[in-house]
Amino acid sequence: QKQAEKAVHQKKEQSKTKCRKARRRHINLVAEFNRRQRKNIWLETHIWHAKRFHMVKKWGYCLGDSPTEKCYRACYRAMTNHCLLQDLSYYCCLELTGKENELLKQLARICSIDTGLTFEEACCLSGRFEGSLNLYQADRYPEDMLGPVTFIWKPRGVSENRQLWIWMHPALKQDILRELKAIFQCTEPQDIYIPEPVTTSIQEEKQMDVVLSLGKKRKKEDKEGERAVPVKKIIGDGTRDPFQSYSWISQTTGIVISDRTMEILRYRLIGPLSHSILTGTLKAASLQTV
Repeated sequence: QKQAEKAVHQKKEQSKTKCRKARRRHINLVAEFNRRQRKNIWLETHIWHAKRFHMVKKWGYCLGDSPTEKCYRACYRAMTNHCLLQDLSYYCCLELTGKENELLKQLARICSIDTGLTFEEACCLSGRFEGSLNLYQADRYPEDMLGPVTFIWKPRGVSENRQLWIWMHPALKQDILRELKAIFQCTEPQDIYIPEPVTTSIQEEKQMDVVLSLGKKRKKEDKEGERAVPVKKIIGDGTRDPFQSYSWISQTTGIVISDRTMEILRYRLIGPLSHSILTGTLKAASLQTV
């Protein structure tokens, strides 16, 4: 009799839960995805990788580690005959903006010509090619190495200020950012940047309550929430606190350091058809002269 009552009780409770179609509605999926990104940020291609790769949590991101199927031959065939795309958006990007002379003067302190190319190489300074080098602490070469980075200059324009983007591994970001802020004497601005997605409205809180209570009794008063569609949120990134500033400026030289991580996506194309795929995908913008 106890077993029978227990079975009836479980069956009754199970009937109150939402069906699979209701649980997989777009409104619930997006809200659930936002909740699951509180600790580890997802890349734009996370859903595709999660269905085909074993995922690992590193450096504040959720990344694909190894494929679930034996696709090594397919990847090798794509690299040798076609095109293979890799998502490198978890790499951190720091943007430096200011006068070219001031940038090169201070950047020369954290690199050396003995190791190869520097920031003032002619082919890289024009913005046509991407360069790579090793960074060191200021005036400490060949000791106290920070790590390898890649960089690219924005081509010269009408303005005197130049823009430089430096890409680095997320494990090296904090050390390199600290060193750049020290050599350029950049301090945080007074207004601390807080991204808009962090603030949640009453409607979004109701939607989250509905998602968290998927196993509970269905709410009949949630009619307005079924029509609303929550927006995908990216709260900060794996290496940056969303409640901290993302830009620093020097009062003496006017150099601005901005953290562009997860704002500029980065992909790597490998294979003989990479160039043809890029030319077929991207279209040059028409220049408008004022």
